[in-house]
Amino acid sequence: MSSGRRPERSTTRSAASARGLNYASSPLLASRTPASRSKLLVAMVGLGFLVLLGRAVYVQAIGTDFYQKQGEIRYARTLDLSASRGRILDRNGQLMAASVPAPSLWAIPKDFKAEPPERARLARLIGMTPAQLEDRLDGSANFVWLRRQVDDTLAKDVLSLGLPGIHQVREFRRQYPEGEAAAHVVGFTNIEDRGQEGIELAFQKDLVGRNGSRRVIKDRIGRVVEDIGDSVAPVDGRDIQLSIDSKLQYFAYRRLRDAVIENKAKAGSVVVLDAQSGEVLALANYPSYAPSDRRNLSGNQLRNRALTDTFEPGSTVKPLIAAWALETGRVKPDTVIHTAPGRMSLGPFTVRDTHPHGDMTVSEVIQKSSNIGAIRMGLMFQPREMWDLYASVGFGQKPQIGFPGVVGGRLKSQKQLDEITRATMSYGYGLSASLFQIAQSYTVFAHDGEYIPVTLMKSDSPDGATRVSGVRVISPQTAQTMRQMLSLAAGPGGTAPKAQTPGYSVGGKSGTAYAHAGKGYDTKKYRSWFVGLSPIKDPRIIVAVMVDEPTAGKWYGGEVAAPVFSDLVQHTLRMLGVPPDLDVKTQIIARNAPAEDESF
Repeated sequence: MSSGRRPERSTTRSAASARGLNYASSPLLASRTPASRSKLLVAMVGLGFLVLLGRAVYVQAIGTDFYQKQGEIRYARTLDLSASRGRILDRNGQLMAASVPAPSLWAIPKDFKAEPPERARLARLIGMTPAQLEDRLDGSANFVWLRRQVDDTLAKDVLSLGLPGIHQVREFRRQYPEGEAAAHVVGFTNIEDRGQEGIELAFQKDLVGRNGSRRVIKDRIGRVVEDIGDSVAPVDGRDIQLSIDSKLQYFAYRRLRDAVIENKAKAGSVVVLDAQSGEVLALANYPSYAPSDRRNLSGNQLRNRALTDTFEPGSTVKPLIAAWALETGRVKPDTVIHTAPGRMSLGPFTVRDTHPHGDMTVSEVIQKSSNIGAIRMGLMFQPREMWDLYASVGFGQKPQIGFPGVVGGRLKSQKQLDEITRATMSYGYGLSASLFQIAQSYTVFAHDGEYIPVTLMKSDSPDGATRVSGVRVISPQTAQTMRQMLSLAAGPGGTAPKAQTPGYSVGGKSGTAYAHAGKGYDTKKYRSWFVGLSPIKDPRIIVAVMVDEPTAGKWYGGEVAAPVFSDLVQHTLRMLGVPPDLDVKTQIIARNAPAEDESF
């Protein structure tokens, strides 16, 4: 019995002990938390709420604009709406330069993924080696150009690869339908569509227009989701209409190119002016370049020689000397000038005519291009007179045509015009001018004694209806007399009978000069030119031709440049609708007459 009761008491004692357990009897749990710790905890919690509240107030009330802007940056974008660059047109509205849409390829390198064979194919399509492609992609993590302004076919081929991170955008590429024939006039733009040469540069502000903008929302992969706000429409650039006739420009370029090649020359230039309106109808140079493909270009190709190259004008200024001698009453057309024995000493120098002519009339001095005769007349002038004469026809001054790179040549000051200098300037040495300046100076003869302004912009009036006024230099009577003398120079017994043009009367002056070499002249290198007008009675055009360093056995301006003048006059006058004023058979005989060797 006793052994049965012991387990019952033990069980009862254990249950009572479990029910009476007091956890506070633990030293750790029984200790009281200090009041300061509780207060610090409450204070920190309260401070945290205050900071969060202050931040919320700042974000929601004070810094609202900043955070809204930051938010928009992440989903809103401003897209540029490109303006189309203005067109360049010829006088008849034919395109000489225009912009056409062209896709450009770009990549996000961090998104770009492709296997080596795919990378190699992409590189081949865009004209790179695989190594060059890798270098391009390493340039930035977010944006790199792969190739700009490509053909539509190439863009489709690249996108058809389906490579992630490759995109395209539409840009504009400039096209030049007239190619190298008008390159020196029109110029070209760079990849950013900014003018670099010619009219493209001169009228950059007018041609470029003004871009528009469009605000949009994009998703995380760059797709436009929605338009926001008002769009600003782009304003296309203004069209520029030139006085150039593209058909005549092409003919002038082709004829000049043939002359340069035929005479194995270094280069050449042509200027064709409307003698009534002052408009430039053609301005060509050779060698030239293709504006749409400018790889491996040299300065010789880019240079607009008719405007940028200056040289001593030689015999082309002799008519100006004769005109002023006539205007001031010092001579008459039949006044005899003593030129024997065909040479004259000027200090340490001796000037010669190619052939001695003895006594010559003023008309014969121009016809035969006598240096001695020109000097005799030039020494009649005072230094101020000679300086004023050359300055009045634009020498020493930049032509005001608004074209980049135009030069003014060199004209010595009045104090420098001693007797020797005046003598050399009388036959075209000791001063310099561009072919364009020489052409413009002949407006004095073509426009009845007035030196008129010239322009590359088309006149608002119909062709032939505008006759501009200029600054009077000589009287109409003197100008008419000089035109008759110029017709003698371009006829039998003159230095340039090859300037004769079937159906049209012509007049002009050839020029030949040694090329500069260091501080002197290279007597084996020549520059040949001819400048003249047509028809003689009422001139409509002025044509100036220059061929630099012909080496095929001919070098006189009457042999090298005059035939180009002849072809251009006939082509231009027929195109302008000017009726012939001469019998063709008579001119054929005159054209085949032997030319007088020119003094230079």
